[in-house]
Amino acid sequence: MEYKALLFCLIASILITPLVKKLAVKIGATDQPNHRKVHQIVMPRLGGLAIFLSFATGMLFFFPESELTWPILIGATIIVITGVLDDIMELSPKLKLLGQLVATGVVVSGGVVVEFINLPFGGQIEFGILSIPITVLWIVGITNAINLIDGLDGLAAGVSSIALLTISGMAITMGNVFVVFAGFMMLGATVGFLVYNFYPAKIFMGDTGALFLGFMISVLSLLGFKNVTLFSFIIPVIILGVPISDTLFAIVRRVLQKKPLSAPDKSHLHHCLINLGYSHPETVLIIYAVASLFSLAAVIFTKTTMFGAAIVLFCLVLMIEMIVEMTGLIGKNYRPILNLIRDYRTKR
Repeated sequence: MEYKALLFCLIASILITPLVKKLAVKIGATDQPNHRKVHQIVMPRLGGLAIFLSFATGMLFFFPESELTWPILIGATIIVITGVLDDIMELSPKLKLLGQLVATGVVVSGGVVVEFINLPFGGQIEFGILSIPITVLWIVGITNAINLIDGLDGLAAGVSSIALLTISGMAITMGNVFVVFAGFMMLGATVGFLVYNFYPAKIFMGDTGALFLGFMISVLSLLGFKNVTLFSFIIPVIILGVPISDTLFAIVRRVLQKKPLSAPDKSHLHHCLINLGYSHPETVLIIYAVASLFSLAAVIFTKTTMFGAAIVLFCLVLMIEMIVEMTGLIGKNYRPILNLIRDYRTKR
C-alpha cells in the first residue's frame, strides 16, 4: 500500500510541477542571477509548491483520519506560505524565522515532541521542560539546514530524497506505519519534482520547497526515532549529515570571519567543489554520494554493537574532517591532518 502512495505522489508531482512553473512566471516568483549564484539566467522558482500539493493530496487520500495528519498539514501550510512570500518578495530573516516557529508550534501542540531517551545501560533521560525547546531547535535547525544546501540544480531535492528513503526504510523495520507512508509520499513528491529540477533545471524549488522539505524531514525523523535509545537518537543526525555539517561549518566560518550568522556567502560545500574544478552535475553527484554514505552509516549504526557504533562514528568524523580540509570548507589554510601527512612524507 505504501508503494501505491509513493507512486500516487510521484505522478501528481510530475503533473503539477509544469503548472506551478507557469504560475511562478506569471506572478513574478523568479530567481535573478547574481554574484553568489551559479545560474546565469532568470529561473522560475516556487517549485516547492508542487511538492507540497502532491504530498498534501496524498496525505488526505491515504491518511485522512490520523491524529498527526492535520497538525502536520497545518504546520506545513504555514511553512509553505512563508516560503511563497519569500520567493515573491524576499522576507527578512526575522519574518522567515517567525513563520518557522509558528509552524513548529503547531506540530509540537499536535504531539510531535521528544520527551525522553532510553540509555543503553538501563534507565532514561527525561527532558522535562526542555522537551519543547529541544524539539523546536531540531525542527528549525534542520529546516534551515536544507535551505542552506539549496544552491545547485537538483542538490537539495536529491539529498532530501536520500534522507527520506533512509528514514522510510528504517521506519519499515520499526513498524512505524505513519512515518513509512508519509516518508514515501514525500519521497514520491520530491523525486517527481526532481525530474524538472536536475541539471539543467527548468524550475527551482525556491524557499517554498527548501523550507518545506527541511520541515517535513525534521518532523518525520523525530516521529521515527523519538523516545528511543541514546544511540538511536544519533541516527537522524547521521542521516542528515550533509546539510547539518555544511550548516555547522558555515557558522564556524562566519564566526571566524566575524560576519553575522545570517550573512550569505559562496563557501558552502557545493561552491567549494565547483571551485576545485568539478562541473555542476559532477558536484551534485559527489554530494549525493556523500549523503548516501551517511545514510549507509546510519543503517550500519542500528545493526552493530556499541563498539561497532563507536567505529562508525569515528570513521564519519574522520571523513568529514578530510572533506573539510580537501575542499577548504572552513578556509584554505585549515589543513591539520593533510599537513601532518605531508610532513610525514617529507621526513621519509
